[in-house]
Amino acid sequence: MAENKFLRWMTQNTQSVYWHDSAVISELDEAISNGARGVTTNPFLVNSTLRSTPEFWADTVAAVDKSLTGDAKVEALIHGVTGYIADKLAPFQAEGFGKGYCCAQTSPARPGQAEYMIEQAKKYASWAPNIVIKMPATKAGLKAYEECAALGLNVAATVSFTVPQVLAFGEAFQKGAERAKANGIKPGLGIAVLMVGRTDDYLRDVMQDTDADCGEEDVIWAGLACIKRAYEIFQERGYECVLMPAGCRGGHHITELAGAKMIMSIAPKISKLLLDVKEDEFEEKIQNPVDPAKIRRLQSMPEFVKAYEPNGLSVDEFIGYGATNRTLTQFVECGWSPLAAL
Repeated sequence: MAENKFLRWMTQNTQSVYWHDSAVISELDEAISNGARGVTTNPFLVNSTLRSTPEFWADTVAAVDKSLTGDAKVEALIHGVTGYIADKLAPFQAEGFGKGYCCAQTSPARPGQAEYMIEQAKKYASWAPNIVIKMPATKAGLKAYEECAALGLNVAATVSFTVPQVLAFGEAFQKGAERAKANGIKPGLGIAVLMVGRTDDYLRDVMQDTDADCGEEDVIWAGLACIKRAYEIFQERGYECVLMPAGCRGGHHITELAGAKMIMSIAPKISKLLLDVKEDEFEEKIQNPVDPAKIRRLQSMPEFVKAYEPNGLSVDEFIGYGATNRTLTQFVECGWSPLAAL
């Protein structure tokens, strides 16, 4: 297995935690050897591993009740994959914060149905104590997230691209955790995802369509600018919830955050890019701000302002943000629906 010196350095010498962003077991084994202590999955990744390595999952698929259809069938397949991974990772929980977890995502086809999410989350949580339930950063998702946090469940807000979204969920987890404590329940793990690379992808399209006064050298820093700003505010407010950079598109999405108390979702293609980081460049960079000139140019796009400013979006506007719509659609069309048809 390839030795990734940067990831080993980061996981052994900083407070940053590495979670592997793939459900393919051979890839996970290599990631664990380089310090990964958790796994993020979504419907797309579960579908991908079942179809790309069918021989590995043959027994899992065969065990699914053939009478199941629709969401029930998808849930059973997700259970098979995430349950296996959660069991594999469970021993790492003894290593401390953020270690030994696996994510399972609620239906991306129901981002506005809070009660459905809550019931689905309870079901997922019953599979294993180290399952983290991912739900979308929508208004309904916010309600479900706080309720699940109050029940002591491990929760992660996903399909999230902006400072306003992660701040809302950081606050919601705090409220939910306090309610849990008041009822004698130990709070679970709380995560707020900011899909830094997907933020860049969306704003790149906006930039090209609007002739904004910025370029590629700026837009690849948009997601980083957002998560660095959110991290400062999380630290100031003392949120127990932690940020998770995800949907990364370049090695800089990780190297520029090294040292942060974050749980980093790193896909195999990004870990390969990190092989090129020279040892004399291994350093904590979370404290390094994004070039203010880049931020000024990015601010020529109102869509960046919505993502960057703490009050750039209202909760009612979360579901309508462009990156939210396109990502939910992808997770349905390339993940949930293909699983239902497997």
